[in-house]
Amino acid sequence: MNMFSQGDLIRIHGFQNLFLIVSKNAYIAATNTFHVCPVLKNIQEGPLHIKITGKNGEEGTVICEQIKFIDPGVRRCSKKDYLTYSSIINISDAIQGIFEYD
Repeated sequence: MNMFSQGDLIRIHGFQNLFLIVSKNAYIAATNTFHVCPVLKNIQEGPLHIKITGKNGEEGTVICEQIKFIDPGVRRCSKKDYLTYSSIINISDAIQGIFEYD
């Protein structure tokens, strides 16, 4: 199996858009699974819709409220790009904000 990491932009077989891996690396290593958010084109930026550009030039908007669970042993996944650490922090903060207490 490919080694996947938090911040990887991946393609999942059967889908046209990319997905961003948002799970922590410790979780990925322990379970061989991960959580992703879709990365869509032509979506307006907002508090939970964060524009990104990967280090290899992939662009889009991460839809942070649409978290999905993926088992790469079942779904064919391939790494296409990856994000900077500062981008990962921004997206993790947005996702965490969904679940915080008022």
